Amino acid sequence: KKKKKKKKQKMTVLITGATGLIGQEIVKQCHAEGIKVNYLTTSKSKLSTETNYKGFYWNPKENLIDHKCFEGVTTIINMVGASISKRWTDDYKKEILESRTKTAQLLSNTIKTHNYKIDQVVSASAIGIYPTSLVNYYEEDNTEVSESFLGKVVYQWEAAVDDFKALGCKVAKIRIGLVLAKDGGALPEIVKPIKYGAGAAFGSGKQWQSWIHVKDLASLFVFAVQNNFEGIYNGVAPNPVSNKELTKAAASVLKRPLILPNIPKFAMKLVLGEMHILLFESQRVSSQKTEAEGFHFKYANLRPALEDIL
Repeated sequence: KKKKKKKKQKMTVLITGATGLIGQEIVKQCHAEGIKVNYLTTSKSKLSTETNYKGFYWNPKENLIDHKCFEGVTTIINMVGASISKRWTDDYKKEILESRTKTAQLLSNTIKTHNYKIDQVVSASAIGIYPTSLVNYYEEDNTEVSESFLGKVVYQWEAAVDDFKALGCKVAKIRIGLVLAKDGGALPEIVKPIKYGAGAAFGSGKQWQSWIHVKDLASLFVFAVQNNFEGIYNGVAPNPVSNKELTKAAASVLKRPLILPNIPKFAMKLVLGEMHILLFESQRVSSQKTEAEGFHFKYANLRPALEDIL
C-alpha cells in the first residue's frame, strides 16, 4: 500500500542544527515544499523573523531554551551536534557526545514541562554505530554496536532521542553515512591532496565508504517527515564504494593523477590524532529499507555525485 503524504499546508517543523551543513539544505527543501521552519540557534544575533523561517534562542550548556519554538510545531528535525571532523581532545570528545545527548534531553524536558503536542521527531544518527568490517552488509536491524568512540557516541545519542517516545512522539532515526558536499564534511579533506597531485588511498584502500550526496540526504529527512517515518533508516546511497574507488573517482573527475602509494595508517594518526579512524573504518551499509519506502535517490552512483560537487 502506498503511504499517504502528510498534509503540507500550514505545516511547521522545528529544526535543530539548521545552520549546519545538512541543516541548511533541509531548510531550503522544506521551503520548496511549503513547510514553515522554526529553528534554534545559540546566537542571539541570528534570530530571523520571516514568516516561514523563525529563529529562537537556546543555550543547551546552560539549559536555556525559548519554549515558544514549539508553538504550532508538529515535527522536530533534530540535526544538532558538534562536528566530528575536529581533533578529538578529551574535552572535545565530551563536546561531541553532550552536544547530541544533552540537547535531546533539553528538548524533551521542555516539551514535557510545557505540555506541547509533538507528533514526530526525525533525528540524525550515524553509521558509525556499526562495527568496522570489510565483509558485513549492514541493515537497520543489526544489533551489534561498534566498540569505537563513535560507536559509543551514536549508541547514547540514539538512546537520548528514544526518550521522545515517552511523550507520545513517533521517533525516526536516520543513520547518516559519509556526506558528500562542497563546503563541508569529509570530501574537501579527501580531495585536497588530490588537487595538488598528491592523492592516494588510505591504508589498504579496501575499507568501505557508504556515502550520500548532501541534497539526497536533506530530501530524505523531508521525505521522512512527509511520510511519517518511524524507526531506524540508513541515510546512505545505494552503491557504497571502497576508499580506493572513491579516491580514484575523485582524481578522475578532477583530472589529476594518483601517484603516491597508499598512505599508511600511522602517518594519518600523526597528522589527525585519534580521529584518523574516520578514514580507516569500514562500513558497508544498505539503503534497501529507505528505497522500499519509495524514496528516490537523485545521486545513486558516485561519479555523478562527485561531478555535481567537484
